[in-house]
Amino acid sequence: MTEPPKDMTATSIPTSRVPPVGVAPTGIPASRGSVSTVSKVIRASAEQLYDAFITPSALVDWLPPGEMTAAIHLFDARVGGGYRMSLYHPPAERTAEGQSPRGKTCEHEDVVTVRFAVLARPRRIVEKVIFHSDDPAFAGEMTLTITFDKAPGGTLVTLLFENMPPGLRPEDNEAGSRQSLEQLAHWIEG
Repeated sequence: MTEPPKDMTATSIPTSRVPPVGVAPTGIPASRGSVSTVSKVIRASAEQLYDAFITPSALVDWLPPGEMTAAIHLFDARVGGGYRMSLYHPPAERTAEGQSPRGKTCEHEDVVTVRFAVLARPRRIVEKVIFHSDDPAFAGEMTLTITFDKAPGGTLVTLLFENMPPGLRPEDNEAGSRQSLEQLAHWIEG
C-alpha cells in the first residue's frame, strides 16, 4: 500500500462537502451521463503505465492537463480504497471565450474523490469518480475504466469515461484526457 506524502494537506477543501474516500456525498442523484473514450500508444510496458496510475507522486506530475497543477490529499491503493485530489486552474488561465475558468469546487479548484473498484495489474483499473461541487450539473458518480493493451511500439492506454455528469462536456473531457496522456508519455518515456 502506498502512503500519502506527509506534507500534503487539504486546507483548501471545505470538509463539510468532502466525504471520506470511497463514500459518496449524500443527496447526489444517479444520472445517465455521456460516454467518452481517449486512447494513446505509449512506449512503455503495461506494468510501468499501470504503476503511473496508482502512484501518488506520478499522478500529480502527469495527470493535470495543460497548465493545471494537482495535490493528492489521501491515497489508498487497494480495491475499495482510492484517493482525493485537487486540480488547480492557473489564475491566468482563460477559456476559449476569454473568461476565467470556474472550478467545479471553488473558483480555481476541482476536487475529486476516486474509489478503486477494480485493480487488475497490469491490464485494467476501474475508478468511481465523484466531483465535489454545489452545482447539480456535476453530481453523480462517473466510472473511468483504464486499460493497458499490447500494441506495436508499446502499450495502448485507453480511458473510457461512462456516466459523465451533464456539466462535463465530452469534448472538453476528451481534450483534457488527450493532454494528460501526452504528458504521461513524456513523463514515462523521459
